[in-house]
Amino acid sequence: MVSVSGAMRRVVVCMLALAFSLPALAAKPAHYVLGDTSARTPGQVRPGLLLMGGGDRNFEAMRWFMAKAGNGHIVVLRASQAGEIGEEFFKEVGGIASVETYVFSDRESATDPAMLRSLKRADGIFLAGGDQSRYVRYWRGTPVAAALDAHVRAGKPLGGTSAGLAMQGEYLYGAMDGGSQISPRALADPLGPENTIEADFLHLALLQGVITDTHFSERNRLGRLIAFVAKAESIAKRPLIGLGVDEDAAVAVEGDGSARVYATAPGAGATVVKGGFAQVQAEDQAMNLDRVDTVVAGVRSVLHLPSGHVEKPAAERHYAVRKGVLVAMESPLLVIHGGAGVERASMTPAEEAAARIALEAALRAGHAQLSAGKPALDAVTAAITVLEDAPQFNAGRGAVFTHDGRNELDSSIMDGTTGKAGAVAGVQRVRNPITLARAVMDRSRHVMMVGGGAEAFAKEQGVPLVDPSYFRTEKRWQQLQQALKEEAKAQASATPLVLPGKAYFGTVGALALDAQGHLAAGTSTGGMTNKRYGRVGDAPIIGAGTWADERCAVSGTGWGEYYIRMAAAHEICARVRLSGEGLARAAEGVINGDIPKAGGDGGAIALGADGSVTFPFNTEGMYRGWIGVDGVPHVAVYAGEGWAISPAKAP
Repeated sequence: MVSVSGAMRRVVVCMLALAFSLPALAAKPAHYVLGDTSARTPGQVRPGLLLMGGGDRNFEAMRWFMAKAGNGHIVVLRASQAGEIGEEFFKEVGGIASVETYVFSDRESATDPAMLRSLKRADGIFLAGGDQSRYVRYWRGTPVAAALDAHVRAGKPLGGTSAGLAMQGEYLYGAMDGGSQISPRALADPLGPENTIEADFLHLALLQGVITDTHFSERNRLGRLIAFVAKAESIAKRPLIGLGVDEDAAVAVEGDGSARVYATAPGAGATVVKGGFAQVQAEDQAMNLDRVDTVVAGVRSVLHLPSGHVEKPAAERHYAVRKGVLVAMESPLLVIHGGAGVERASMTPAEEAAARIALEAALRAGHAQLSAGKPALDAVTAAITVLEDAPQFNAGRGAVFTHDGRNELDSSIMDGTTGKAGAVAGVQRVRNPITLARAVMDRSRHVMMVGGGAEAFAKEQGVPLVDPSYFRTEKRWQQLQQALKEEAKAQASATPLVLPGKAYFGTVGALALDAQGHLAAGTSTGGMTNKRYGRVGDAPIIGAGTWADERCAVSGTGWGEYYIRMAAAHEICARVRLSGEGLARAAEGVINGDIPKAGGDGGAIALGADGSVTFPFNTEGMYRGWIGVDGVPHVAVYAGEGWAISPAKAP
């Protein structure tokens, strides 16, 4: 009699033998189909490359791509998600015979015969976004990469977005460590292991000598692209160029290499970084470059690849990199504010006109310093001095009154290059508190002085003093009287006096970037109407209302207590430095995110060493303005007013 255990052993042996005798099942990518793949291609198939920056679908650019494919059969390759992009191409972009989407989950899928047959007969191939390290691992050195090269050599169009664009250059950032590199880290060690530059993936003639990047302006990626070019040049041993495409842009490249930009947002385009850097970088050391030249291709430009030459460029910008910090050169810029909390209902047309005139005067005063080659500190001081002398703003001459009917003034200034700072608080006789703050920084061992001691120092240093009556304006006096009435009414009814956020507003500020790429920041205020007990807000507190370092400068205007608790100005610059956030995103997160969440409100101006600018605020209006190389002042008051800031030289 055969034992049960013996029988089981024979069954297992037979099953294993059967398994080893069967041919191995090849891995297959997931496959999604829309349309008739056997239909005749309606039009002529022509060569082209579509380089999309990764934002919302640019349908005009996509239709250019579909036309290049003869409005025939499109194959989409990706390594995540499913067939959604194919549905968008077929149903929303439209005008094509079919679209097939293949989703890869491993390298073995790159040998699937059915998929390779689809690639061979495709009229156009599109590489979707996703994790570019998967594309390198799954496709490099496989029949898929060979098929892509053959497709382009056959005169057929190839497109890609986000990671699908990043894969197309001769050299590429592979993100092989599983992360996504940010500009500060990339510049801190350009030849380091985190800048994972790969090669020998695709071999496209029009992108030879090119390394691409996407989500460019939106994710603050100029710095990392410069670092990528440096590392790729160390591998190639020859000059290369970088091509960064903004999220809201796409570059459509004809078969002869001429290209145009399709944009879905004003100012979106593509930036060419000219390589051939003069200084050789070293591993484990921060980047230092005396000069980096860039050219921006806009919707009216013609870009030529692979040379990177741009006809009718939207801008030409010059940078340097100092100890890993990217700075704009030869592009002095001044940014100012006259306070958030502006309300249409509380201002007459004449008052608004006067405020705009004063803002323009402040911009011209600061610009005069910058155009004369003076440092950023001089421009900040000059601009704020004009704003302090203008009665339209709550600083200097236009300061509000305290509960006791006095004017108590606060101010601060900071040098982004040296980290030096000066501040004063509670002064009552200093005509221009910003000049005293500057004196504290330049001529003392201290950072902040207050009250009578600060005024004694002012007298010693020859800083102009005035009789307190100089600061009295009838409008501010009447605001105090109204506040006192409201306070008395609340006390009489035994109800707490709840002040609106605008009661805490009223500040002026200025930021400057000089021709040498150095930053400075300053802020000045009269505080809040009916304040008591020597209350001091954020304006004179370094890190709260004012901050400048080598890469970022901020001046705040809002509910000071919240700015102090958040260290708001410093927090914005810390996010830029530590997390690699773009300036606009960092400022938005603090001013329109963290501060309102905590119960405060207000605004700020922020200026990057790379020339980036942002003006976040969450009130009806904020007095603000900027002036660049051309000396033309730009001012705005209410939300919705704006300008496309392009301070760099443009032909």
